[in-house]
Amino acid sequence: MGRRLHAPAGKFRPAQVAAGDHAHHAARREHRRHLRKEVQALTCRLPFFAAFIGTLLGLIAGYRGGWIDSLIMRISELFLSFPPLLLSLVAVTFLGPGLVNALIALIISWWPWYARLIRVEASIVKSKPYVEISAAMGVPDRIIIFRHILRNVTTPLIVQIAADLGTVILAAGSLAFIGLGAQPPSADWGLMVAQGRNLIFDQWWISTFSGLAIFLAVLSFNIIGDALRDHFDPRITRQ
Repeated sequence: MGRRLHAPAGKFRPAQVAAGDHAHHAARREHRRHLRKEVQALTCRLPFFAAFIGTLLGLIAGYRGGWIDSLIMRISELFLSFPPLLLSLVAVTFLGPGLVNALIALIISWWPWYARLIRVEASIVKSKPYVEISAAMGVPDRIIIFRHILRNVTTPLIVQIAADLGTVILAAGSLAFIGLGAQPPSADWGLMVAQGRNLIFDQWWISTFSGLAIFLAVLSFNIIGDALRDHFDPRITRQ
């Protein structure tokens, strides 16, 4: 009598089990939410990284001309001779699977488009009178490039970035679908489509809604890109 009774070893109270499961699921949801935000942020930044490299090389090629222009354009044509997704597949095969490596591979295949676009625009702006006067007055080339030329090529650059966001999401999802992009436990739409394809008859919503999200994202960015082009294009504005 008077002895204190103890719960059997290895037994847990139902309330403790429920609280532990709730905390575990909440932690997993928070972790997946953080990973999803990280994937989306990296994917949306990809066109800006490619645009930075391509814009810098395009400005140099368009303004300097000569052998520098020929060298940069021949290198960009070498990259453009391969389909972008095929070039990304080759690059990510050497770099290894993963979200960061997939984005690096996409940057490798994307920068030549920006370089050629900005090179053409810079060549046109270079012949403007205010640029020629600045060069005759001895203004340094870097000031002419970044103060006079870059300001006048930002409009087509913004339109191209907006239009490429949808294509980048589709390409990143394609790499994740075949196992070369984002890896578990990252939350990527292409990865979710791949994981749900074997459960399409039992849990059809996994692949269906992930694919629908990709479709709506690509469609939305294409509409935004077309709207920006129509807004900034003076020929369409006059019509």
